[in-house]
Formats: sequence, structure tokens, C-alpha cells
Amino acid sequence: MSGQSVKDYLNLPCTIEFIRDTSDAEHPVWFAAVRELRGCMTEANDFDEAARQIRDAMRVWIEDALEAGDAVPEPRG
Repeated sequence: MSGQSVKDYLNLPCTIEFIRDTSDAEHPVWFAAVRELRGCMTEANDFDEAARQIRDAMRVWIEDALEAGDAVPEPRG
């Protein structure tokens, strides 16, 4: 998908994994990561915030990759 824009990549059906971390009972958090974008992750106090933040993290991850001339992995069927 070479030559595509950040928006094009953001519209691909990537796999976002959400995990509820309750290891600290007083301050549980949601952890979100994009399976296809290694190292693209975030953490938030509630699910909706984690969902918003992971989209922002994806945009930054993709922008950085494109600016560096790196390939952006695409979802596998």
C-alpha cells in the first residue's frame, strides 16, 4: 500500500486489543495495543478514553513510520 496517506492507513481494519488491568485495585486501567503496529499502545483510566487514545497513538505511529520511510504493516486477512 505504498504511497498511501495516514488517513488511508487509519481506515484499514487493524486489530486493537483492549485489556483491563486490575493489578492495582485502587487504580485499575485499560491497556490498548495495535497488533499490527509493534509498540503502538496506550493506557487510560476508562475504556472510552483508551479507545480515543489508541487512535491518536496509531496516527502518530503511522506518521512517524512514513516520515522515516519505513513500511506500515497492513492487517492480515
